[in-house]
Amino acid sequence: MANKDLVQLINQEVSNFSVLFTKLHNYHWYVKGPHFFELHIKLEELYNEASANLDELAERLLALDEKPVATMKEHLELSTLDEAKGSEKTDKMIQQVIEDFKKVSGELRDGIKLADEEGDPVTSDMLSNMSESLDKHCWMLRAYLD
Repeated sequence: MANKDLVQLINQEVSNFSVLFTKLHNYHWYVKGPHFFELHIKLEELYNEASANLDELAERLLALDEKPVATMKEHLELSTLDEAKGSEKTDKMIQQVIEDFKKVSGELRDGIKLADEEGDPVTSDMLSNMSESLDKHCWMLRAYLD
């Protein structure tokens, strides 16, 4: 059985990736402008990664004999992210993705500390890989906006 704080944090990230999955779909469907094609493809890549992260986190909880949250109600209650408004302009969408990714990456680093304190290198490594990927996406999206 895992540390209660670690389980809570992982479930928060299950919820965050669930919200991100839906938000990134929203942006994928509604992005407009001269960069539509490249952003449409990039946003699809990002929601596919969010889905994979969500599944990996939930399965890690199950492997630890814990229960991942699995309803939209729970996800919206636990998530530290806001849903898409549905009226964002393209640059605002990308800026919001950057802010969301930075927030989640920071929370994942908190989870790495908890996992390390718990002596759980598997969870620590998983969270580290996710954080690294989000940080890289932030860098690339910031470069796009510049």
